Amino acid sequence: MSKAIFEEFDGYQDIVDEIDFSRRRGVDYTVYRDSVSRQIDLLHPRRITLRVADIRDETASTKTLRFVAQDGYLPPFLAGQYIAIFVDVAGVRTSRPYSISSPPNQTGYYEITVRRVQEGRVSNYLLDELRRGDILEASGPSGHFYHNPVFHDPTMVCLAGGSGVTPFVSMVREIVECGPDRTLFLIYGNKTLDEAIFHDELSRMSDRFRHITYAPVIEDPLEGYDGATGLMTGQLIQEIIGGPADKTFYLCGPQGMYDFCVPELLTMGVPPRKIRREIYGPPARIWEDPAWPREIHAEDRFRVRVAGGTPIDARAGEPLLTALERAGLRVPSLCRSGECSMCRVKIRSGKVFQPAGIPVRKSDRQFGYVHACVSYPLTDLEILI
Repeated sequence: MSKAIFEEFDGYQDIVDEIDFSRRRGVDYTVYRDSVSRQIDLLHPRRITLRVADIRDETASTKTLRFVAQDGYLPPFLAGQYIAIFVDVAGVRTSRPYSISSPPNQTGYYEITVRRVQEGRVSNYLLDELRRGDILEASGPSGHFYHNPVFHDPTMVCLAGGSGVTPFVSMVREIVECGPDRTLFLIYGNKTLDEAIFHDELSRMSDRFRHITYAPVIEDPLEGYDGATGLMTGQLIQEIIGGPADKTFYLCGPQGMYDFCVPELLTMGVPPRKIRREIYGPPARIWEDPAWPREIHAEDRFRVRVAGGTPIDARAGEPLLTALERAGLRVPSLCRSGECSMCRVKIRSGKVFQPAGIPVRKSDRQFGYVHACVSYPLTDLEILI
C-alpha cells in the first residue's frame, strides 16, 4: 500500500513518535472533559437558588435583603457587580438587577439593598411581600462596574445618587475588611439626609480609615446641617478630592445625575476614559428625552407581532421587553439597561426609539437587532425573538 501524501511531510515520523510517547507516559485528560463545564458553572452559573435569611430596614423606603444559597454554595463576585432577581408578580415573570452591597470576601451570603420605586413592580414586591425563608431565583454575579487594578488608578472617586450607593458600599467594605492598597472618595447626593442609605456606617468608616472619605451632599438640608449642600458640581468635587490627576471616577445613580455630573467632570479636565458609569435601568420618563419624537405620546399604543405568534399590545412609553413579559413571553434578560445584550430582538418591520449611548454592536445595527429592554415602540412592529 502506498503512503498517504501527509506521511511524506518533513517531521511526520517525529510527530508520530511524540504522540505514541505521550499516550504511553502522559495523562489522559479526556477523563476530565466533563469537569470543565462544572468548573465554569461554579464561577458563572446561569441561575442560582437563594433563600431569604434576613431583612433589615435601612431608611423609610429602603431595606437590605440577605440571601443564602439553597444548596450551600454562592459563586464569587467582584465588588460592584450585580445579580438579577427573577420574580412572578401578578402573573408576570420578570427580573431586575440589583448591585450586591455585601463585600466579596463574605462568602456565606449576598446582600442587596432595595429602594422603593414609584410604581416599581419588583421593588414593591420585594419590600412588601418577601419574607424570611422565601425562595427566589437569581442570576450569577454579572457586570463590569468594578475596580481593575491593572487599568484603573488606585485612587477612586465615587459619585452616587440615591440607591446608586449600593455598589460603592461593597467596595468600601472590601477596602475596610480586606485592606487593598486603594483610596476611595465617596460623594453621595440625596435630597435629605434621612434618605442617605448607610449614612451612619459610612460616616464611621470614614472617621476610622484615612484612605476612605465619605461626603454626603444634601439638596434640602435641615436647619443646622453643616455638610455639603446643593448639587455635585465640579467645584464641590475638587474641594473634596483635590485635583483630578491620577484618579478614576465612578458614577452610579439616576440618569439626571449622569447628565449633570459627566459634563462637570469633563470641565474639570477628567479624560472620558477615566469616567466609568454603572448601568441604572431604562430612563423613567423616556418621553422627556430630547430626541423623543414630539408626535408620539407615552400612552400611545401599538401592536407588536412576534413572528409566528399573535399580536400583543405595547405602550410607547414602556420598554418593549416589559410588553413582551406582560404577554407571557419569556425573553432572556439580565441587566435591563442595554448593556448585556441578552434581550436582543430583530425588528422585521416598524420603528423603535432607543436613547443615545446604548452600546448596540455594529453588526446588530446592520441587521436590525435592538435591545428590547431599552427600545420603545413608535409604530406597529413585527419582531423576531
